[in-house]
Amino acid sequence: MSCVSLASSTSAYGHSYGNSSSSQTSVGFSTAPTSTVASPGPNSQFFDSNARIRVISPESAGNGAGMPLTVSVPADLRHGTKETQLPTAPEAGEVPGDYFSSPVARAAPPRRRRNIDFWGEMPVEIKVQIFQFLEPREIVRCSRVSKSWNKMCFDGQLWKNVDTEEYYRRIPSSSLVKIMTAAGPFVRDLNLRGCVQLWERWNTDGQAISDACRNLEFFSLEGCRIDRNSVHYFLLRNTRLVHINFSGLQAINNSAMRLVAQGCQQLQHLNVSFCSHIDTTGIHKIVQSCPRLKELKASETRGWNNKSFLCDLFKYNTLEQLVVAHNLDFDDESCKVLFQGHDPEIDPLSGRAVVPPRKFRHLNFSRCHALSDKGIKALAYNVPDLAGLQVSHILGLSDDAFQNLFEETPFLTHLDMEELEDVTNNTLQALAKSPCAARLRVLNISYCENLGDTGMLPIVKSCPMLYNIDMDNTRVSDLVLTEAAHQVRIRDQQNLATRSSIDASGPRQKPKIALHLVVYDCQNVTWTGVREILSRNSEPRRSSVISLKCFYGYQDTVNEHMKRVMQGKIENASRLERKWAEYMVANEEAGVGGAGSRRRRRRAREAAMIHADEEDGGPRGGRRRARSGGCTIM
Repeated sequence: MSCVSLASSTSAYGHSYGNSSSSQTSVGFSTAPTSTVASPGPNSQFFDSNARIRVISPESAGNGAGMPLTVSVPADLRHGTKETQLPTAPEAGEVPGDYFSSPVARAAPPRRRRNIDFWGEMPVEIKVQIFQFLEPREIVRCSRVSKSWNKMCFDGQLWKNVDTEEYYRRIPSSSLVKIMTAAGPFVRDLNLRGCVQLWERWNTDGQAISDACRNLEFFSLEGCRIDRNSVHYFLLRNTRLVHINFSGLQAINNSAMRLVAQGCQQLQHLNVSFCSHIDTTGIHKIVQSCPRLKELKASETRGWNNKSFLCDLFKYNTLEQLVVAHNLDFDDESCKVLFQGHDPEIDPLSGRAVVPPRKFRHLNFSRCHALSDKGIKALAYNVPDLAGLQVSHILGLSDDAFQNLFEETPFLTHLDMEELEDVTNNTLQALAKSPCAARLRVLNISYCENLGDTGMLPIVKSCPMLYNIDMDNTRVSDLVLTEAAHQVRIRDQQNLATRSSIDASGPRQKPKIALHLVVYDCQNVTWTGVREILSRNSEPRRSSVISLKCFYGYQDTVNEHMKRVMQGKIENASRLERKWAEYMVANEEAGVGGAGSRRRRRRAREAAMIHADEEDGGPRGGRRRARSGGCTIM
């Protein structure tokens, strides 16, 4: 049986259809009330005698969808432990049993949060990765925290690249030795440039360091004080060296070159500049044994007139960079053999040597005083990939040396012609018309006293990629500075027009340096040309400016102006430029004699005071800083 309605006959929300004792709804079943301990009877306050009872037959149960035919399992008999079961609320029409005798369910106590040691439980690999963000000096300081940190700070994974160039003066020799011995198998790049504090350590720990560091690929001992045996031991233990830098080492000789040739077959870069005990005899063995050699720096070494050595360089043709500066043995004949070979075939029509092109990209012949125009002419038509050429301080060079060279080197980006007294403006004009003008980045014509505006103006107009121009002690004038400022302004406007992502209403971006100009001791450069540079730099919404090095009397103002421009303070920079121009005009007027000279000198002094205040950061609170001529009592 199921209770359909519990509404009484007197209720305002339902109608009475008889009670449970009526024969209309009994259908032959006994409706005599029964009373049990667990169920309420007719006399119970929970029982309504007017409630309507409806009998559910199997036929009617089948017709009613969703009518349950089963009874759910009691909660205490369900699957699960008694500790996890909670008492359920009584269903509708169900009367709870013995409420006071049932056990009271207690809530489980809250679980305490376990204290986590993040650093202690962190994997070692992550710790090492964190330490890699520190500087070497900071890692050495962290090693003093504890024993575990000390062990971790000297882990080999942190010292794959040991470059002491920035901190070699501050790190003690004991820490250096500990780093190299502890992290020896992991070290690939070992740069001990300038570590003179290791001089005594090489005698005691040199063998241990060499035994630990066996996997070196980049090895530099430039400027170190080290004995010859330690160097030999290093070379014997490391046969996979790719880069060797022994510049300035007086302890090594041709024996070290022989060890390199025997063991380091993969060598690509060798620097033995200023090693007085090394000559081309030892370098020749390396050239024959190392087929991958690309870079050779051998400044101030001997034997560069050795024809067999130069013929092998021409034969193998693997070098891309050659530095033979300060070599007095390198003459015109040596240069011809290096670039054209010995007794080459000559083309009868053009008169040029028929040889394969060389792979040289950078050549440095500075201070090779035995060279002349004949030797430099051998470069033409033989170095098509040349990108950098340094021929400074060679007194025998003139315009003939560069007559055909610029036409056949379209990739030239760096040109150093410092102190070439016989070079004229014709060379610069030829450079401006050559194919390499579009790629030229660096030009040095300092102390070329025959060069002036006639040669430099075409260079400034035809070379849009110029980044650095050294013109100190030349005859250039304010016209070159004005033209340079104009060209940089045009390029800046073109770049601004092409960048559509820039919003005119957005925040102002700080400018970048697009051109470096050096005009020390140029007699024809005046403050007018310098002011033109400052005026162009202080224009609003400039994304590229010019850095200027000029006469020392103007340099302080130029530096202060550049600082304000780079900080985005364009108005302050414009005011400084204007006050400086007023001061310079008043100063020039003060030097003129005649009537009114006293007044002009007074104006010059006032302009100088205003300009000095502006250089110091401008007037404080709209008032100029007080200046006294001295104590009135004294």
